[in-house]
Amino acid sequence: MTGRPRTRLDRVRGSLGIAQLALQQIEDDLSADDVDARELAAILRELQEDIDHPGGLLPALAQLVTTAARRAEQIEPDRDGDASCPLHEAAALITDNAGQRLIWAARALHPQADS
Repeated sequence: MTGRPRTRLDRVRGSLGIAQLALQQIEDDLSADDVDARELAAILRELQEDIDHPGGLLPALAQLVTTAARRAEQIEPDRDGDASCPLHEAAALITDNAGQRLIWAARALHPQADS
């Protein structure tokens, strides 16, 4: 079977589909009736800093947006920051605001570290 080669956008769409399936599984787990405060806190901590894969979901997402910002810096006309600055700001919001709020919520649910 011969078809057109997959484009970068095709690969991105495929990867996003996989990520959406994985996130749906996490959402399903969060919706389970038997999730208690300790387990919810542990899950929130995993989203911020995955023990097995340093960085966690939100830091990885922030890194992805930062990579896009760096590329935008290189290709934006006039190098004026119209594209890259909002991307850098979005990455900072993910890390600083969303990430910190996950930590606060986890502490409120279960103050002790996961064990």
